[in-house]
Amino acid sequence: MLKITVCPSCGSDKIRMVRRDWTGTYNDEEYVVVKLAFYECPRCGEKVYDREAMRRIEARSPAFRNGTGGRSSATQRKRARAC
Repeated sequence: MLKITVCPSCGSDKIRMVRRDWTGTYNDEEYVVVKLAFYECPRCGEKVYDREAMRRIEARSPAFRNGTGGRSSATQRKRARAC
């Protein structure tokens, strides 16, 4: 588990782990990750996500629904031809 005591952006020692519903948007489609744990700095608003938080965000994101990791089908075809 990631342990952060100082904000990487502003240097504040007020950064804290929070757990709350997190909302993201991809191509005008809004999605929610319920009770996501991440670090947030009250001074500058910086948010820091560990691997588990990123895994949960990706699992809910429409960008990863088709298994391309956010890449378009055209990009997938180009990569397949290059191999």
